[in-house]
Amino acid sequence: MRRACTAGLLLLAWTSAADAGRTYEGREAVALRCSNLLSITAVVLSEAGEITKVERDIMLFATVSILERHVSGTRAQKKRALAVVRERRSVVETLEDYKRNAQRCLKQFPIN
Repeated sequence: MRRACTAGLLLLAWTSAADAGRTYEGREAVALRCSNLLSITAVVLSEAGEITKVERDIMLFATVSILERHVSGTRAQKKRALAVVRERRSVVETLEDYKRNAQRCLKQFPIN
């Protein structure tokens, strides 16, 4: 699981102090949480051999699509906000969140 966290964090880039001040609320905060649960789960399942690399890439594409379509701000602001979400939830909590909410996330934030 530590590798999953590391892999997920490698997707993030550090942003400027100005970007760190952005706060997301409501629907955008939910979209960030959905993006997080999809991306972490994709990496964990892929590393465990439970899904193929193609399936992992589809899940990561969904993550990016949700961020692009349903969260405002610059790419740097979105990455920083996603880092904050990841700091607040363990991998285990995120996987449990995936089991409970993945279907709802994909319905609430369609990617096609």
